Amino acid sequence: MPWKVQVEATSFNVSQFPPEGVPEIAVAGRSNVGKSTLVNSLLGAKLAHVGATPGKTRSVNFYSVDSGGSAGLFRLVDLPGYGYAERSKSERKAWSQLTSSYVEKRKSLIMVCHLVDFRHGLLANDRALQDWLSERGKPVMVLFTKADKISKGKRREILQQYVRDGLKSLDVPIVTSGEERFGIAEVRIFLETHVAQTCI
Repeated sequence: MPWKVQVEATSFNVSQFPPEGVPEIAVAGRSNVGKSTLVNSLLGAKLAHVGATPGKTRSVNFYSVDSGGSAGLFRLVDLPGYGYAERSKSERKAWSQLTSSYVEKRKSLIMVCHLVDFRHGLLANDRALQDWLSERGKPVMVLFTKADKISKGKRREILQQYVRDGLKSLDVPIVTSGEERFGIAEVRIFLETHVAQTCI
């Protein structure tokens, strides 16, 4: 069933976060991992700004989702990217503080989707994020992006290698491509199921 979606809030500070009350799933990942492209593919609408410059998302963006199914109403929350970004050090520090405030204090947060570039696997700051989230007791689901950059015949082998190398994920990571919409339906089903099960 198609999702009914809308932008609920674009927040540059904590005071601009919308009131809690519905389950929230956050989307986190390195700058230039294809986060906005994947968010748009999941939402079925071009609501997240896609830019050529890494670090384009500087706010915490809340998208209201009416799944029309057992998951009911929930929010998809797009967090600022981390790692390399063509922004000042002070700006990057502000993003980090905003993200930390959201993750640590938001009671509505039920899961973080950790986006990782399928070509590179988990880099040092990806593992640092996983450790940080784990220390705070936040469930993590890994979604690999940019699968279209890897030949179809090699995808299964590469995924299995990444799993063997070790990562924190609620389930077997889902391999996606926002450009080709590969894996998008699978991610949607996973999110809906998690929301429905968490809120029973």
